[in-house]
Amino acid sequence: METRYRPRTFVAEALLIVIAIIYLVPFYFVLLNSFKTLGEIMVDTAAWPQAFTLKNFSASWEAIDFPKVLLNSVLVTSLSVTGMVIIGAMAAWRLVRFPGKVSTVLFIMFISAMVIPFQSIMIPLVQLTKNIGLINSSPGLIVIYFGFGVSFTIFLFHGFVKSVPLEVEEAAIVDGCGDQRLFWSIVLPLLKPMIVTALILNSLWIWNDFLLPLLMLQDRELRTIPIALYSFFAQYSKKWDLAMATLTMSAAPIILLFLSLQKYIIKGIAAGSVKG
Repeated sequence: METRYRPRTFVAEALLIVIAIIYLVPFYFVLLNSFKTLGEIMVDTAAWPQAFTLKNFSASWEAIDFPKVLLNSVLVTSLSVTGMVIIGAMAAWRLVRFPGKVSTVLFIMFISAMVIPFQSIMIPLVQLTKNIGLINSSPGLIVIYFGFGVSFTIFLFHGFVKSVPLEVEEAAIVDGCGDQRLFWSIVLPLLKPMIVTALILNSLWIWNDFLLPLLMLQDRELRTIPIALYSFFAQYSKKWDLAMATLTMSAAPIILLFLSLQKYIIKGIAAGSVKG
């Protein structure tokens, strides 16, 4: 039976297109102004460049040592997210498959940690990390990110694990599969959609985070991209041309990651919302 294209459908699609365009406007301004001189940006940020120039990219590349800060961001993001995904998946599977008072209390504690504002604990956090020797180090920053992000990751996996058929695991146990092999060989591959979802969401957060690296890292060699970008904005001068070029270069990796894995995001979130 042929589906009719109704006016209501047209209005809904037109509305969604308009909303999408609104969300893309900031990307348009960043990309457009990255090819303009500072004078052109100050005159009219929305105007088309008089002549496209790549000088902003080369200047910002050298000014902040972009390969170094890019490597720092990649290491911090990848290691933090990897730890969150592995531990989050293991913890969620254990909490779901072995229900009881202890599992319930632990899950409530993880969920409760998500509602604590970072601003309320950032001063004690900095003091604590200083006392235990984690301040001003990339491993220390990774540990802090892991602590803040693992609760949300467990929450995501907890709902998704409930959608995984228990019969699959029971069949593996009957065949003599132990707990570790059961998780790594049977359960983890079935969690792929949620793994990708957790990877994307946590990567977007850590890659663009400014406040925590600002508090934790003082050494210039350890700077991530958001901290390096901040150096273009001094008290009496703002280098918008270099900042726009840096934003364009820094956004490219995370956008490519998102586009390559986006097909799993909706599937992961939808599956994680069923059965509780």
